Amino acid sequence: MRPRFWETVPLKQMNATEWEALCDGCGKCCLNKIEYEDTGEVDYTRVACKLLDCSTCRCSNYENRRNYVPDCVQLSPQSLPKIAYWMPRTCAYRLLFKGEPLPDWHPLLTGDPDSTHTAGFSAKGWVVSETEVSEDDWDDYIIDGGL
Repeated sequence: MRPRFWETVPLKQMNATEWEALCDGCGKCCLNKIEYEDTGEVDYTRVACKLLDCSTCRCSNYENRRNYVPDCVQLSPQSLPKIAYWMPRTCAYRLLFKGEPLPDWHPLLTGDPDSTHTAGFSAKGWVVSETEVSEDDWDDYIIDGGL
């Protein structure tokens, strides 16, 4: 990877390794959301995708996730403009898309892959798998104030 590539390389020009390195491992993008068609508003829930390992905030089958979760959104420079609005406010992809800097706790800045968890900006410890909650009950798991 190029040094501090996120400061000099446009998202569309990052190589695959750089693109993947932007992910801070928070797991918040894997939380199920409720999007209201009439208003376009999005509510986050504490209900995680069945593939999210809730203890590590990592996908348990990242390479093959779309085989098990066909509607899993594949984030790319092409899809980002369409979905950035529902990405977590602290998401590196969203921040860089908006021309904002990475937060000081981001692993690329700290060198520590656990810094997102340590700083309290991950879903670790407060999410539940969708295998444990009926979709009819997701309203009970809405996160007030969003992410």
